[in-house]
Formats: sequence, C-alpha cells, structure tokens
Amino acid sequence: MNTTYTAKPMGQEASDFAEHAADTASGAIRSTQNVANAAFDRLSDKVDTAREQAAPLINRMASQAEAAARRGADVVKETSAQLRDKALRAQDTTVGYIKDEPVKSMLIAAATGAALMALVSMMSRSGRDY
Repeated sequence: MNTTYTAKPMGQEASDFAEHAADTASGAIRSTQNVANAAFDRLSDKVDTAREQAAPLINRMASQAEAAARRGADVVKETSAQLRDKALRAQDTTVGYIKDEPVKSMLIAAATGAALMALVSMMSRSGRDY
C-alpha cells in the first residue's frame, strides 16, 4: 500500500478553515433571515385578516352610534315640541281664566308675589347669618 499524503501548509489549512467557517456563518445568517421573513409574512397575514374582520364590525358600530344619535335628536325635538304645546295651552288656559275671573286672578297674583317676596327675604337673611 502506497499512500501519498500531501500536507498543506499550516497557513493554507487555517485559511481553508476560516473560509469554511465564513461559509457556514453565511448559511446560518441566510437561514435565520428566511425564518424571520416567513414569520413576518405570517404575522402580516394575521394582521391583514384581523383588519378585514374588524372593518365590518367597526362600520356596524359606527352606523349604530349614528342611528342612536339620530333617534336621540328626534326624541329631543319631539319632547321640546310637546313642551312648547303644553306651555301654549297653559298660557291659553291662564288667559282664559284671567278673562273669566279677573278679581280672583289678581288676588292669586298678589298672594303669589307676596309669597315669593317672603321667600326671597328669608333666603337673603339666612345668607347673611353664615
């Protein structure tokens, strides 16, 4: 058996080892980049799916809020119209009562004014006591 062994110079072996290590490191970096890119792609897909699922819900909630605001405004309008009508009827009733019973109306107005003055006087005195 005749085996010929060619020895490489030590500097050449170190250079080959460094080159092999660099190739291995580059392969590891590429592999890590591929894994990271795949993970980001999956995450991006999940975000897009979540956005697509959330958009109809957000639109529906906005529509419901808008409808509730419209109903609230309609209720306020209707209530204010009813209050205006009641005030007008009370005014008409009061005017009719004054025309029918002028003396009694004046006595009621005078008594009401006196009661209000007494109340204001009591309140102003109690405010000074403190």
